[in-house]
Amino acid sequence: MQSTDVGNREEGKIWHRKPSPAAQQGVIANIIHSTTGYHSKTIRFLHVAFDSSGDSLLAGDHQGNIYVFDLVGNRFNLVQRTAQSCTALAFSLRRKTEFLVALADYSIKCFDTDTKELVSWMRGHDSSVSSISVHSSGRYAITTSADTAQLWDLDTFQRKRKLNVRQSVGIQKVFFLPLSNTIISCFKDNSVFAWEFDTLHCKYQLPSPIEGSSLRYKVFAATRDGRILAAGGKSNHLHLWCLESRQLLRIIQMPTKVRSVRHLEFLADSFDGGSNQVLGVLSQDSIMRFIHIQTCKLLFDVGSHEEGIGTAALSPNGRYIAAVMENGSLNVYSIQALTQELNKPPPPLFKVIAEPSKGTPKLTMRVTSGRPERPWKPKGNKVHAKVLRPQPSASLEDKENELPDGLNKKRLQALLKGFGEYPAKYRMFVWRSLLQLPENHLAFSSLLDKGTHSAFVHLQNEYPIKSRKLLRVLQRTLSALAHWSSIFGEMPYIPLLAFPFVKLFQNNQLICFEVVATVIVNWCQHWFEFFPNPPINVLSLVENLLAHHDKELLQHLMNCNVTSQVYAWPLLETMFSEVLTREDWLKIFDNVFSNHPSYLLMLVAAYVICSRAPLLHCNQKEDFEYFFHHRNNLDINAMMKEAYHLMECTPQDIHPRRMLDDFVPLTKGQYPIFNKYPKFIVDYQSQERERIRQEEIEYLRERQLVHEVEAKAVQRKVDDEKWYRKQELLREAEEQRRKILLKEEEKLAEQRQRLAAVKRELKVKELQLLEAARRRFLKYQQDQREMELNRLDDEIARKASMRDRETATTIRDVEVQQMELEAQRRLFEQKLIKEKEAVTQEMKEELNANRRKADLEDQLLQRLVEAEQAGKRKAQILAEERLAKAGQELIDADWRAQALHKQRCEDLDREACYQELAKHLRGNRAMESELLDTLREEEAKKWEEVLEKREQVAAEQAVTAALDANRKRLLEREMDDAVELAAKLQDDNGYFERLRDLRTSRTQQGPQTPSKTASQPGNACLNDSSAVDSSVPFSLDRGRQNLESRERELMVEVRQLRQKLMSQARAKYTPSPDAQWSS
Repeated sequence: MQSTDVGNREEGKIWHRKPSPAAQQGVIANIIHSTTGYHSKTIRFLHVAFDSSGDSLLAGDHQGNIYVFDLVGNRFNLVQRTAQSCTALAFSLRRKTEFLVALADYSIKCFDTDTKELVSWMRGHDSSVSSISVHSSGRYAITTSADTAQLWDLDTFQRKRKLNVRQSVGIQKVFFLPLSNTIISCFKDNSVFAWEFDTLHCKYQLPSPIEGSSLRYKVFAATRDGRILAAGGKSNHLHLWCLESRQLLRIIQMPTKVRSVRHLEFLADSFDGGSNQVLGVLSQDSIMRFIHIQTCKLLFDVGSHEEGIGTAALSPNGRYIAAVMENGSLNVYSIQALTQELNKPPPPLFKVIAEPSKGTPKLTMRVTSGRPERPWKPKGNKVHAKVLRPQPSASLEDKENELPDGLNKKRLQALLKGFGEYPAKYRMFVWRSLLQLPENHLAFSSLLDKGTHSAFVHLQNEYPIKSRKLLRVLQRTLSALAHWSSIFGEMPYIPLLAFPFVKLFQNNQLICFEVVATVIVNWCQHWFEFFPNPPINVLSLVENLLAHHDKELLQHLMNCNVTSQVYAWPLLETMFSEVLTREDWLKIFDNVFSNHPSYLLMLVAAYVICSRAPLLHCNQKEDFEYFFHHRNNLDINAMMKEAYHLMECTPQDIHPRRMLDDFVPLTKGQYPIFNKYPKFIVDYQSQERERIRQEEIEYLRERQLVHEVEAKAVQRKVDDEKWYRKQELLREAEEQRRKILLKEEEKLAEQRQRLAAVKRELKVKELQLLEAARRRFLKYQQDQREMELNRLDDEIARKASMRDRETATTIRDVEVQQMELEAQRRLFEQKLIKEKEAVTQEMKEELNANRRKADLEDQLLQRLVEAEQAGKRKAQILAEERLAKAGQELIDADWRAQALHKQRCEDLDREACYQELAKHLRGNRAMESELLDTLREEEAKKWEEVLEKREQVAAEQAVTAALDANRKRLLEREMDDAVELAAKLQDDNGYFERLRDLRTSRTQQGPQTPSKTASQPGNACLNDSSAVDSSVPFSLDRGRQNLESRERELMVEVRQLRQKLMSQARAKYTPSPDAQWSS
């Protein structure tokens, strides 16, 4: 599969080598759009639409890029960047280069693919446009959204009509029926209406579906002849309506794996006359199945579960399928490659079980899937087969008569002799099979890429054809022929020869070119040997036929000086298109393509022979020329019978078959070389024509220069005349102005005299007015001075009174400020008294709390003493030791309290200056160190006494241990209880910890009391003026914190000393196991 990434390119080739769709499951090309950068990503295609010819398609992605893909020319172009995603496309407008795109902002824009410019911008929808339907003429379009449908005139791009519905009934789709003036509107309540396009009157309404059907229509499709409407929705049923009888034809049930239908579209066929029989059904499993609506058989399917289809469009010529895949890429399928598998019958997935009887209204057709029965296969490994070898003669004959697409030439000839022509519906198919067209897409594209041949640039001047499309196709076909072989650019009659085939195959340029080329190669043999003269050798064959079969007519023609160039060559160079109608011409060429190439010459002779009666009555050469260039009353069937008669009864020596070769089709891949003509003449003529063309160009250029010079001379002459005329006018105008100036000067002198008199009068009046004004001004000045003096007197009196008032106000303000200051002073004194009372109350509360703590500790101590006294002697010794320790701690605490009291007294004396306070602090630290030394000495003494007492207790225990074992056990239990009690007291912050907390609280209360009552530099009292005026920035709180920190350090040192003394005592004497709980 060839994959093309358009990337950031704006144009390029779709594929770089000839695609082989048969080997790639029908895929011609896979097109993706990816961006490269820091984050590479794939831009998804959203919608696709074909033009009216079916050879180009339009695709839009979700970023708003619109591409045109020319499948015949193998080119793609970026035609527009809309910067927003599209919701619908239409490419079949009357102007072939224009297209419609519906955007996400609910607007519709029309662009031109050639100029890439915006043609028109249409607004009016309030929701996104889901579909665009274009009339067969390409002049009108219908855009459909969920709430409305609008009809647009594409010539003026104005809205003509608007279809509004109730909110409860939404619109599913509104579209034109193909090749008709009927509009079909489908609503969400399953109602379908048909409207007349010209008057927009309702023509009819389709009846509601059968009762019990739960199918809600979502998608619709109509055949090209507008007779059958297919509808589907969220079900596996399809409804087929006959729009002529307005009845439901049948209901097709898809397989059970199809649960809903997303898209419906009929496949166009050139041979069915518009009554399309193949319907494409895209279901929810992203597979598009093509079924025959009459036989209900699956023909082929596109897509798979791995590569699902999102949406699809079918070309109007029935050659391509453009599918937007679910991964965002675009696949183009060849229908011809997909239908090749039809020769191998696939398993029928659809089978009509029952047809409704004529008398019953039941229309449902049960459709089930089935598999073909295969021959029985033996279980053994060996398979016996019998080979049938046909006879060689039969095989050669069959091989000669076999045609592509499963046709047989003998059968076709028999059918032709029986009916005289092929069915119109299958004529093009039969012709393509008879001519065995290779369909060389790449070779034909290379010929088209060479552009228009110079010989056919001005073809419209020689052949003014009304249809621009037909003229363009004719010009392209002739140019391709001229590029294929240079002689076709020199032949004057090649447009006449090719025109009937171009008109017949104008929708498929490739087929048109190959049909014309096949006709030239086979039925125009030896035509070009006498170029540029008519083919005398071929015309002599026709003359020989006339001489043998109708000597009298030939003699009459010779007597009238009428040669074969008059009666045979006009028929051959126009291929009978001038003298026959379309139907007769098609009938004749049914027989021409089915017989030997000599049959065309037999038809020419038969035409002359069958027209012998009117020809014998003609005597003038002009009459003969008119006869063979215009249509005549001739029985075409009799002429063909006469041609067949001439084929059979003509002797071999004069039979054209002797000179003409058998039919040879065009080669596949590349077209054959065509050089059966006098090359030197063609080259000479082409060189002469080129020389003449260059001379003509030079002549035209010189003539253009001469015309330009003449035009410049004439323009210069005209300019000179204008200048002289302008100068004359200026001179006359100057004379008139001089006269006018003289008159004006005279008038001005008179006016000056009158003005001088008026000035004198005004001067006198002015002097009088000045005198009056001077007197009035003097009086005004006197009045003004008097008023100024009065004003100054008033201002002086006002300022004096204002000064008196301001003085009185200032005195009152000063008195008020003094009163406010007095009140503030009193309030401040009250506040200080209150604060003092609050401090006194706090000190009382702290003293009470300390007393309560002391009482509690005394009670705990009493309880401990009582518990210790209840024990034995060992417990009493331990209690005495603890009591001695407690006494020592109390003594220490009292002494510390006294020291702190002295410190407070010293703090009261340090109110004068900061230096005295520092000296006292240093003295306090010295006293504390001495106290610490004393404490250490006392502690050492106490420990010595404790060790002596322990030695005494140990001696007493050693004496009494052997005598009283039971009492020892009892003492041990009592000791355990005492240890548990001591542990409990230790956990509850313990007895010793309580003593330490009590001492700490007393030391904290000691410095706080004088700090709030005494007058110090850092914490001054309002009654002490010296403290207020002191500038020493000192704080007692900082001193207390320093004392506390030092006290904590001293306590740590005391504990360390105790541990050291204990370790020394243990080193001197190791206590007995009974005394290890004493600590």
